[in-house]
Amino acid sequence: MPSNQQQNSSSRELLYSTPGMPAFDGDGVKMTRIIGTAQLNMLDPFLLLDAFESDEPQDYIGGFPDHPHRGFETVTYMLEGRMRHKDSMGSEGVISANGVQWMTAGKGIVHSEMPDQESGLLKGFQLWVNLASKDKMCEPSYQEFDAQDIAVEMRTDGGQTRVIAGATNGGTTGPVRRDDIKPIYMHINLPAGGEFKQNIKAGDNAFIYVIEGDLLVGVEARSLAPKQLGVLGEGDEVMVAAGNSASEFLLVAATPINESVARGGPFVMNTKAEVLQAFEDFQNNRF
Repeated sequence: MPSNQQQNSSSRELLYSTPGMPAFDGDGVKMTRIIGTAQLNMLDPFLLLDAFESDEPQDYIGGFPDHPHRGFETVTYMLEGRMRHKDSMGSEGVISANGVQWMTAGKGIVHSEMPDQESGLLKGFQLWVNLASKDKMCEPSYQEFDAQDIAVEMRTDGGQTRVIAGATNGGTTGPVRRDDIKPIYMHINLPAGGEFKQNIKAGDNAFIYVIEGDLLVGVEARSLAPKQLGVLGEGDEVMVAAGNSASEFLLVAATPINESVARGGPFVMNTKAEVLQAFEDFQNNRF
């Protein structure tokens, strides 16, 4: 890793890591909750991160039947398998391997997410991203992209970067846009010993989630193990290197919203009164 003083001062180092905790959601879907726990309640504007991975149908077949959301966005990124979604606006579709759905719940939506398979591996992530108070009651909308619509940057060392949101240092830009928090969401594959650098705006919050292999993070080269999320410190550049085997990881970052957060299950607002109003509106079919 580079070690001169200028690079050292701008490098984002690994602050701490967490494996998350086992959880169940929907109709008994088995997962690991990584953000949204006692260890890491949130990382503004990220409210929750769930990882699901199983080839046992009983772990996922129940799916996520109809349920409401208000006041934030859900980002579903599939690595393996297929997930079918339907909603109260009449939208329906299937998210397949390497596809992403970035859904803005806004003022309210009722939707379901059900496995579009009865066997095989189902693997992916769901991230919850907060909305600023001025946007919480906007009209629901989608940014949805199949695998072929996701930008891929091939690396000279044989690795690759799939860019869902943001732009790499090489200029490859992902299809998802959100102009206020300017998110970065990248899926990176490195060969053994490969290195990766990415500029991130100072002041933005950022994390790495290791899917496979070991990573060395920052100038300090602190180790981050498989199935671990690492929260990154201040700086304007992320530098990581794969260990003795190939590595696969997510890099996610965004500008914090810096507003009060009030949660009530599927509703995320700024005040408790707004959460109670969301429950009342849902119970009275105002979504």
